[in-house]
Amino acid sequence: MLELRPNCEYCDKDLPPNSEEAYICSYECTFCADCVGDHLHNVCPNCGGGFMPRPVRPKTERRDGVFLGTHPASDKRVHLKYDRENIAEFVKSIRDIPPDQR
Repeated sequence: MLELRPNCEYCDKDLPPNSEEAYICSYECTFCADCVGDHLHNVCPNCGGGFMPRPVRPKTERRDGVFLGTHPASDKRVHLKYDRENIAEFVKSIRDIPPDQR
C-alpha cells in the first residue's frame, strides 16, 4: 500500500491524500506537479526514474475497511538529501533520456 507522503520533497508543498498535484516515482519519492515539470523535468532526483500521478485514496468507506479511515496517509515529511545544485546537474545529465530507457 502506498504511504501517501504529505509533502513535495523539493519545495515542501503540502500534498494531502486527495491531491491531484502529487507525483511519485516507483520508490514513492513524492513531488508536486510544478516541481516535476519546472525543476525536475520528469527525473526523480533520488533514483533517476520518471514520475506518474499519485493515486488518490478514497476518504469514504465504499468497501468494508478500505479507505483513509483504516489506512491513513503518512504524516512523516520527507526531504531531499541532495542540494539543488547537485539535483540540477543530475537532472540535466539524464533528462533527455526517456524514463523507460534510463
